[in-house]
Amino acid sequence: MVTIEQAVKDKYGNIARQVRSGSGGCCSPARADENAASYYGEKDIATLPDSAVAASLGCGNPTLLAQLNPGETVLDLGSGGGIDVLLSAKRVGPTGKAYGVDMTDDMLELARENQRKAGVTNVEFLKGTIENIPLPDNSVDVIISNCVINLSGDKPQVFREAFRVLKPGGRFAVSDIVSRGEIPADVRKDMELWAGCIAGALEENEYRNLLGAAGFADVALEAQQVYSAEALKGECCSVATTDATLVSAFVRARKPA
Repeated sequence: MVTIEQAVKDKYGNIARQVRSGSGGCCSPARADENAASYYGEKDIATLPDSAVAASLGCGNPTLLAQLNPGETVLDLGSGGGIDVLLSAKRVGPTGKAYGVDMTDDMLELARENQRKAGVTNVEFLKGTIENIPLPDNSVDVIISNCVINLSGDKPQVFREAFRVLKPGGRFAVSDIVSRGEIPADVRKDMELWAGCIAGALEENEYRNLLGAAGFADVALEAQQVYSAEALKGECCSVATTDATLVSAFVRARKPA
């Protein structure tokens, strides 16, 4: 039986290989270009390698949500092709640092290639999972993520790990998919739908409660775009078979000082 982690690795490893080869297909670089244009300004996109933009598969722009400051240390959970890490590195400047953590070898290879193309030096891409972050306690100022936490099979552990690595007073600022309404059990078991950012989406109040249980304060969730199941039908990257409404949301929280 295919696990959640393996389904996610397979899907996004294949996307990374598509981007590097310039080939089309489901979740093609052309779709990703459209996706990036809807969340990032033209000025930001113009500073990035084409392959970083082509691998953008997020549901928001957490680099703006986080309001990054010069000198800060930022961590991107599930950094993929590196678009948010590279943008964060520019915002925190040469005295700051941007980390990306990803479990997929092909995505890490693509991200490091994009870093070289961009000529950005205050960046480091780490292999690891978002449930077991390869950084020490109290080591980062800000955690960002872009449509990745919903892919985890153990979200309480993701939030505990995020809390652990944040410095006191540190900020959690992510874009993610949440649900309004119950996602049926049979959909939860569908690995294709899980890897497609549907089956693993938390109900929005559960999202808030789990962050609070991990120790976070000032939890806020702001809906950005609402997708009905009908609107998602036929999308090659996320085939909806549930009546639950899916929402792309900005989620903010803070580790108490």
